[in-house]
Amino acid sequence: MVTGATPSQAALWAKSPGVLAGRPFFDAIFAQLSCQVSWLLPEGSKLAPVVMVAEVRGPAQNLLLGERVALNMLARCSGIATAAATAVEVARGTGWTGQVAGTRKTTPGFRLVEKYGLLVGGAASHRYDLGGLVMVKDNHVVAAGSVEKAVQRARQADFTLKVEVECSSLQEALRAAETGADLVLLDNFKPEELHPTAAALKARFPSVVVEASGGVTLGNLPQFCGTHIDVISLGMLTQAAPALDFSLKLFAEGATPVPHAHPS
Repeated sequence: MVTGATPSQAALWAKSPGVLAGRPFFDAIFAQLSCQVSWLLPEGSKLAPVVMVAEVRGPAQNLLLGERVALNMLARCSGIATAAATAVEVARGTGWTGQVAGTRKTTPGFRLVEKYGLLVGGAASHRYDLGGLVMVKDNHVVAAGSVEKAVQRARQADFTLKVEVECSSLQEALRAAETGADLVLLDNFKPEELHPTAAALKARFPSVVVEASGGVTLGNLPQFCGTHIDVISLGMLTQAAPALDFSLKLFAEGATPVPHAHPS
């Protein structure tokens, strides 16, 4: 109401280092407001602040209406992509060739953006939702009565989906593999216990995919990388990734954009 519908333009500035992610969502937000976005950097770019990332044109009131929604989204998505890229870099630095993945621990209503950020950062998104993979967890085993019954019922429910079983011991892992699990999740294992367990499991069931999860951070990630581990998933990539700092600053036609507000 204060600014009116005067045609205006604004510069998008990246003010912290990281990986740019979220362009399609940024575009969609401003498309709803009849604003046009011109990008200066491609998706997945490494940001070296302070750098101008895009220019947005449209009615002044619409630019300001979309500003906070677009910045919040971009900051969150880019933060996740940055954390994912760091995790992949750390894992590859050990010589490990498996997949770094996120988990389904995402913000309610915001899963699409967060899963997308993982992909831009080079990590796997794991299953997108509950319908992408049958995950038999400890509570399911207790409710079903045994690992065998839980896996059998999962197979009967949908034969087209792969079945993963969460296990807390070698014995559970072997039983899950014997019952026909496609993936075995070794959950909350310490590294010194994880690798011999995975080796023993692979020795008997070489085609079973072994995932390690629980307690994995960027700091201890190298300890979980090993020959018999196929996937390492980290909930912190979506739960604890710091948001990047972006700002959107209006500037006068013909003026040089600057990453700070002009005094009136």
